[in-house]
Amino acid sequence: MSASPDGIAALLQKDGCAMAAAVQSKAVSAVALVQASLDRIEATNGRVNAFTDVVRERALRRAAQIDASLFSDRGARTRELPLLGVPFAVKNLFDIAGLPTLAGSKIERESPPARSDAELVRRLENAGAVLVGALNMDEYAYGFTTENSHVGAAHNPHDLSRIAGGSSGGSGAAVAAGQVPLTLGSDTNGSIRVPASLCGVFGLKPTFGRLPRTGSYPFVSSLDHLGPFARSVRDLALAYDLMQGPETVGLRDPGCAQREVELATPAISRGLQGLRIGVLGGYFRERAQPEALTAVDAVAQALGASQTVELPMVEAGRAAAFLITNSEGAALHLPDLRTRAHDFEPLSRDRFLAGALLPAAWIARAQRVRRLYAEQVARLFERFDVLLAAATPCAATPIGAEWFEINGQRLPVRPSMGVLTQPISCIGLPVCAVPVWGAHPDLPIGVQVIAAPWREDLVLRVAAALESAGVAQAPVATL
Repeated sequence: MSASPDGIAALLQKDGCAMAAAVQSKAVSAVALVQASLDRIEATNGRVNAFTDVVRERALRRAAQIDASLFSDRGARTRELPLLGVPFAVKNLFDIAGLPTLAGSKIERESPPARSDAELVRRLENAGAVLVGALNMDEYAYGFTTENSHVGAAHNPHDLSRIAGGSSGGSGAAVAAGQVPLTLGSDTNGSIRVPASLCGVFGLKPTFGRLPRTGSYPFVSSLDHLGPFARSVRDLALAYDLMQGPETVGLRDPGCAQREVELATPAISRGLQGLRIGVLGGYFRERAQPEALTAVDAVAQALGASQTVELPMVEAGRAAAFLITNSEGAALHLPDLRTRAHDFEPLSRDRFLAGALLPAAWIARAQRVRRLYAEQVARLFERFDVLLAAATPCAATPIGAEWFEINGQRLPVRPSMGVLTQPISCIGLPVCAVPVWGAHPDLPIGVQVIAAPWREDLVLRVAAALESAGVAQAPVATL
């Protein structure tokens, strides 16, 4: 285990699978790899602001245990762990034992430390990964820009003057900055896909209910999903597979489908043969700037997808998602809104207050619309296996920008950056956001690869084909 500092630094630019292979072969120690990640975080986080907490002692202790196991009688078994020694980090709404679960807020700093790790954190560590810290986000996951007034904005590593997206902005930025190859985030209305698009990394929003949310701070229980960000599709698929399965500690997530593992990794090498791929038009073309449409067209051309199709009831679906988000989020925080509204992030407080005033009849109707919308979209998947759409209406906007223009219409940035993702998460479909370069002169922009419920294998299969063809790539930013 005598890899040079330059060799370890070069390894840190690769994906998690390459890192695990190096540790498994003893070409590098887990301690050296984790230390390199911690050094990268220390050197770059002052500019990127992706991390809010770094668990240095825990990470190095865990890495040392891995190295010790490699030279013990458990060595052969340890080498089989698929993410052996791979550093990862999680959005700070995941429980980390010994830390308060902040969810991007000031108020939760007063909460007692978590007594145990979140379920998905445990599953990744059981596969050999090493947690190194917690990541910046919009307060209580209510936003698309991660301009958090409590800890500062997360900066886009490809242009530090621009947003990283949100609400999982720190999760996207940490991968793009080369701090870690793998992160976890949450997606209620687009909070994995928006940062993945703007930061130029791969992101997976699984089917609603696929992964247990046990040990994470909720935003909207009926819409929240958890999922990974990664530098490669093989990392994304592997992490997703390792996190699958029913809850193992009680039944604390009422939204978890408790499905058995259905591996997606074997599918990523199958190519595109036989797949019926459509390109979403109408709403999804009208609400995207030319650069986003160029990214979609490049992906469609690479896949040989020429048929345009419209999603039925899409505007009604998005309206329903807005109302459900507003009301459920407000109900969760109502006690604090009544007594300490001044401690909320101003960008989220006013929307929570508005949500608290919504008539119950509106919410009941929104849930009926959501059901009808899901039924109509399901019929579309009788004709198509996969659908394509831009992930964001444009590339990353400057930090502090209040407005942008889409198709001649002036819109507020913070709610409108999710205009193309929100209608998809409303009905819980699996989506992989793939990063495309060249549509914008300097910045990436993502494309959503969408499938029917429980068909994560299809979206990852298409993403892998695009990565193999060089159409989708997630390079580490130069900082």
